Amino acid sequence: MDVGFIGLGRMGRAMAGSLARAGHTVRAWNRTPAGAQGIEGVTPVGSAAEAFAGDAVITMLADDAALEAVIVAGGLLDKAERPGLHIGMSTISVALAKQLAAVHERAGVPYISAPVFGRPDVAEAGKLNIVAAGTAEQIDRAAPLLDAMGAKTWRFGEEPVRANAVKLAGNFMLISAIEAMAEGCALTEGHGVPGAEFLDLMTNTLFASPVYKGYGASIAQNRYEPPGFILKLGAKDVRLALQAAEGAGVPMPFASVLRDGLIEAISHGDGDKDLAALARVSARRARR
Repeated sequence: MDVGFIGLGRMGRAMAGSLARAGHTVRAWNRTPAGAQGIEGVTPVGSAAEAFAGDAVITMLADDAALEAVIVAGGLLDKAERPGLHIGMSTISVALAKQLAAVHERAGVPYISAPVFGRPDVAEAGKLNIVAAGTAEQIDRAAPLLDAMGAKTWRFGEEPVRANAVKLAGNFMLISAIEAMAEGCALTEGHGVPGAEFLDLMTNTLFASPVYKGYGASIAQNRYEPPGFILKLGAKDVRLALQAAEGAGVPMPFASVLRDGLIEAISHGDGDKDLAALARVSARRARR
C-alpha cells in the first residue's frame, strides 16, 4: 500500500520502519524534519500535506494539540488530494476522538482510531497490540498495515472513540501497577527488606506479567534513562482519563492519586525520565 506517516517520535519511527520492511511504500513527515530522516525504506516529505495522501495515512503525534494543529487547523481535510483512509494511532482525549470522527465524516474521509499498547522496542519488533474501532470494512482495509505493525488487532466496535477510551483505561491500569510496586517497595524497605528482592519475588510469582516485569526491573535497578515511555506523557494520559471519566459520570478516585504523584515527579525534575520514575515519589515520601 501507499502510506503516509505523520509523527516520527520513537514510536512513530519504529512503526514506519515496520511498514517499510513489510513492503509498503511509506512517505513520512515530522514537525521536526530530522525526525523523519534515516529510517530505512521510508521517504521523508516536505509537508504534512504531502504525507496526507495515498491509500492511507497514519498519524502518531504526541498529544491533542499537535494532532489538532496538523490535521484540523492545518486544513488537511480541505485539500483536493486526500487519503483513502486515516488511521489515528495517537493517544488522545475522547473529546478530540469524537471531534475527529465528525470532521472526517463531513469531509468524506474514512477514519478509524487504532492506538497501541507497547514500548518502542515492541514497536521495532512489529509486535504491538493495536486497539481498533471503526467500521468493519475500514478496519479490514487497514489490516495489511496494522498486521505489519502489530501482533494482534483488538476490535472494539464501530465508534472510533471506543478505542481511545480503551487506550486511556489501559494506561491508567499500567500507571497504577507502577504506583503499587513503588508503595510495596517503600513498605518492605521500611522493614529492612531490599525493594529489589521484593520485586524479584512478586514479578516471578503473583505478578509475572510484562508490565510488572519490565517496570519492576527499572524500579529495582533505579534505572530511568533512557526512557521507553516518558513520565510526562503518562501524566498527560492520566489527565485525559480523568476528563473522560468526568464526561461519562464515572468516579476514578485512584486516578486522582496518580495525577498528584505524577505532578510531584515532574516538579522534582523527572518528567523526561521513564514512567517507572514515578516510584521515586513513594521513596521520597518514605525518606528512603
